[in-house]
Amino acid sequence: MRVWQEDQLQTLLGISHEQEYFQTLVGLARELGFEFCAYGLRLPFPCSQSRIVMFNNYPAAWQERYRQQNYLAIDPTVQHGIRSVLPVIWSDNLFVPAREFWEDARSFGLRFGWAQSSRDANGVGGMLTLARSNEPLSDAELRDKGLQLAWLSQVAHLGMSQRLMAKLLPESQARLSKRELAVLCWTAEGKTAAEIALILKIAERTVHFHIGNAITKLKVSNKTAAVARAVMLGMLS
Repeated sequence: MRVWQEDQLQTLLGISHEQEYFQTLVGLARELGFEFCAYGLRLPFPCSQSRIVMFNNYPAAWQERYRQQNYLAIDPTVQHGIRSVLPVIWSDNLFVPAREFWEDARSFGLRFGWAQSSRDANGVGGMLTLARSNEPLSDAELRDKGLQLAWLSQVAHLGMSQRLMAKLLPESQARLSKRELAVLCWTAEGKTAAEIALILKIAERTVHFHIGNAITKLKVSNKTAAVARAVMLGMLS
């Protein structure tokens, strides 16, 4: 398996565009015995309605059906992926809460599948789903391919998120200075500008200057939002 991973990794490293990267994932999924491949990326904000971007090679009619029926809101595999990074196998029991959705999916040839989610330090979540229209996943197949599937889910998230984040969330590329981070950190602790000035031994107007810079870099409207975004992006620990 190590040789397989090294070969595939070398291929993926040379790809710069997310669409080409995803098509390579589709090819790797086929090598593992799956005709369908899907990857979804979930941004950590806006908090009120997280943004989700999806790529897949499902039948076009199913993609339209999924969108029209807003199946994303009830898809049990998505709900599992939000709660856990453990892999999940499609089964009748999994889809009990969404029986109509399950029957609909099966009518489009999506009958057997596997999915696993990932999360990174920036709070970005991703989920890789592999599916096929015939032949259930046996215990023997899962034992033989389990490590490859887990590896592929991680590589999918790492590669796709790297290629998408600069476009979808440009503020994730922001680089805050050590002083800006320190000011935000103390702000997160509930300290006022005057208190932060005493702690850092700088003028209060300098504290406001650093907060203003952080707000601009993070593309938010106030210091509270700047703190929240910095935390979500893993800038404050």
